This record gives sequence, C-alpha cells and structure tokens, in this order.
Amino acid sequence: MLTTLNTSYSDTRAADLAWALGREPLPALATLDLEIGGTQLQLRLLGASHQVLVEEDRGRCSETVACIAGSSTPLPLGVAKRVGNWEYEFAARVEALSPGQFAGRAQELLALVSDHPHGLAGVFPGSPHAFTALLAQRYEGQVHWRTWHAYPQDGQLVATRTRVGVRVPVGTSG
Repeated sequence: MLTTLNTSYSDTRAADLAWALGREPLPALATLDLEIGGTQLQLRLLGASHQVLVEEDRGRCSETVACIAGSSTPLPLGVAKRVGNWEYEFAARVEALSPGQFAGRAQELLALVSDHPHGLAGVFPGSPHAFTALLAQRYEGQVHWRTWHAYPQDGQLVATRTRVGVRVPVGTSG
C-alpha cells in the first residue's frame, strides 16, 4: 500500500533516528493491519518514521525507529534481546548514494513495497524520493520485517531488518 503522508519531516537526517523497544503506540499517519501465520502485526508510519506492533497469544512486542524526543538510544547497528517469550533481533545500516543511485533505489523500493500485500509505504510531500517503507513476512515460523527511511537531501537511505520469534526452550538431553 502506498500513501502520501500529510506532514513534513520530523526526522530530517539519518543521524536523528533513535531505536526503542516496548513503547506504547504513537500517533500514526498511516497503518496496515496484518495477520501472518497467526501473528497480528500493525505496521505504522509516523511523522517521525515507523513503529511495528506485534501480538500473539504469547504476548506483545513493539519496535519504534523514529526521531524520539528525549531518547537516549541512538539507532544501533544491531540488537539481540529476549522480550518475554520472544527472541528479538534488529540490524540497521546507512547507505550513502549518489543522486542518480538514490532516485533509482527509491523507485525500486517504493514499487516493491507498494505492490506487496504486506507492505506499507508513505511518501512525504516535497520530494518523490522522501519516504518511509515497511515490508513484513513470515519465514520459518518467525515474523520478519524490513524498513527503509529515505533522506534524499543527504543521499542517505537507512535500511533496517528485524526478526521476532518464539524462544525455543532448551531441551534436556538424556
């Protein structure tokens, strides 16, 4: 699903992004509710980037990557944590692209996400290449999502990937 977001940038540089786990839902400009293999997901586009809410019988998990006032956790390169009965893994990278590369990559990603049944993309006014996009899937019993946050003025694209799965108890050998 592709939408035009009726707001201006809240996070104007890749360096402004912060990461948080377990936050309550923040006001969203667009949402996509999904059920993937028994897991409820809500993909949320914020004025300040994205939030994903996950819910199963075993519990809830939320991820926020956004410009968060007062946040002391900048965007990490990687995180691996236990969240209740879940294993959570997150990774992020910042790509620096030339204007031509950026335009091509933006068009490619927006086409991929907007045509996908588990994708949500929002374009910010002022630039067709200023966007936030999320794409979710289930693979090997775990929920995965990828996100892209575009900063055309700096030629930067922030890409994240997340995996959330049920923690498998260690069996006893015998």
